[in-house]
Amino acid sequence: MVLACAPPARRSPRRRCGVPAARTRLPKPAKRPRGRPATAAGWDWVLAETTAGDPGTGLARQAVGAGARLVFAVGGDGTVRACAQALAGTAVPLAIVPRGTANLAARALGLPARLDAALACGFGGHERRIDLAAAGGIPFVAMAGLGTDAAVVGATPAGLKAGAGWLAYAATGAWHAPGRRAAFEISLDGTPLACQARSVVVGNAGLLPGGFVLLPGARLDDGVLDVGVLAPSSLLDWGVVAHRVLTASRRDDRRLARYRARQVEIRADRDLPRQVDGEVIAPGRELTVTVLPRALLVRVPGPAPVRVAGPALAGLPGPA
Repeated sequence: MVLACAPPARRSPRRRCGVPAARTRLPKPAKRPRGRPATAAGWDWVLAETTAGDPGTGLARQAVGAGARLVFAVGGDGTVRACAQALAGTAVPLAIVPRGTANLAARALGLPARLDAALACGFGGHERRIDLAAAGGIPFVAMAGLGTDAAVVGATPAGLKAGAGWLAYAATGAWHAPGRRAAFEISLDGTPLACQARSVVVGNAGLLPGGFVLLPGARLDDGVLDVGVLAPSSLLDWGVVAHRVLTASRRDDRRLARYRARQVEIRADRDLPRQVDGEVIAPGRELTVTVLPRALLVRVPGPAPVRVAGPALAGLPGPA
C-alpha cells in the first residue's frame, strides 16, 4: 500500500491523510485499524490500493498534486521504489511500513517491522535525506543487478515468498548456484574493469534478503554506489562467498570483489536477467547505474514530531 497525508482544511480540526496503498499479505481484518494512528496523530486519511499497472508511482504523484505532505509506502521494496520515484526531488517525505519479503530499504534505514511501530515512526516526524540511484533510467532505493541475483529474484515463486519469507530466495538461490559465468566489461566512473562473473550488483544499500551484508561499505547518504562482483566457480567458492556475507566480511578476492563509483556501466557478453529493487525487468546485456545524491526525504526513527501546515487533500480515491 501507499499512504499519503496532508494537513486539514481550516474548517477541519484534524489534518487530512491520503493513502495510495499496495496490496500486501496482511489479512483483511488487519486493514481496518490502519487509519487509527493517522486519526490519533490528527490527520485525515485515504487508503488506495496499488495495481499491476500502477505499483504506487501514479498514486503518490496524484496525492502530492492534491496537497499531500507525507506519503507512506505500505508494502515491499517494489512499493517503496515506486513511491520514491514519485517523491524524488520533492520536499514531501516518504515513510515506510515494511510488508514485503526482503524489505531492504526499511532494514537499511533501521525501521521497525511491526505495523504499529512503523506507523508511529512515520508520524513521528524525524527526517533524513538519502540518495537514490537510477538503473537504465529506473530510480531505485536499495539494489539493482545483472546475472544470477536477478535470475533468483525472477525464479522465486510468490507463494514460496509468502510462506517462507526471505528464506524463499535462499532456497531458489541454491538451485541456481551451478552454472557458467559471463564475461563482463565494467566501467567505474570511466575506469575499465574486465572480469568473468556470475553476477554484478550495484547497491545504494548493501543488504541482502534476511539482512545479510553483501556490501559492507554501502551507505544510503554517502553520494556513492557500491558494486559487488560475484564470481564463484564452484560450490566451494559459493560457500566462501556465503561465509563472507554472513559475517559481513570486507575481504575481497576473485570470488567476491567490491568497488565504489558514482556511475557504473555494465556490459555482458550475452543477455542476462536483470532486476531493480527486487522487480525483474527485461533481460539484457547492459545496465547503467547512476547515483542521485540526496534525492529523497524519508521518515526515520527519531524524537520530536514535526508540525506542518498546508491544504487538505483533494481528488484521491476513498478508503479501501
